[in-house]
Amino acid sequence: MLDTLFTRIDRNHMAPQWQSARDMLDKLTGDATFVEVFAQAPELLEFVMQQFYAKVFFGGTVEQRYKQLARLKLSLIHGCLTCNKQNVPGALEAGFTQAQIDALIDGNAAAFAPAERAVIEYAEQIALSNMDGRMSPELFARLRANFSEAQILELGTAMAVISGMAKLSFVLGLVERESYCPFATVSAPILENNLGSRRASPRPSSAAHRPP
Repeated sequence: MLDTLFTRIDRNHMAPQWQSARDMLDKLTGDATFVEVFAQAPELLEFVMQQFYAKVFFGGTVEQRYKQLARLKLSLIHGCLTCNKQNVPGALEAGFTQAQIDALIDGNAAAFAPAERAVIEYAEQIALSNMDGRMSPELFARLRANFSEAQILELGTAMAVISGMAKLSFVLGLVERESYCPFATVSAPILENNLGSRRASPRPSSAAHRPP
């Protein structure tokens, strides 16, 4: 169980919809801390789960596979182990192969179609660890060859919310970090059980990128 300073709400004291969200997160990642903590502020959980995920991430006009690809690329860059455990299955369900996911982990975009490579680079520019991120004319042209400007904004907004929530989750101790997480502090626990020999490698743990 993650070590957070925040109070966890017992499953039996949650509204039915949050019990389902808690159970799904626990099944995917083995830890439901995020929902258990945010359940004490149901209006915020409603924003994250319904207003953002249901209406923007799983809704909108951008094909789901592109959003799943962008989300996974961001969680790999940010080093969120909890996120990777749920984002890999999401990418697989969206139609990506394990070989493509392994290539993404290794920083190789050659296995992806042009539109997908543009989305990957877009995610790299938005990533919190990229202090010089920008929309270059060349990237914009490649995105516009596949998406409308409104869709580029939709993708960017989805990635911005995901990135911000990831950083908040790191700060509040609501998610596990990969050993290479750029936001890990010296005192942050090393996830030995999950990372093993990958501790010095900028790759997520094997458990994070294999289907459950």
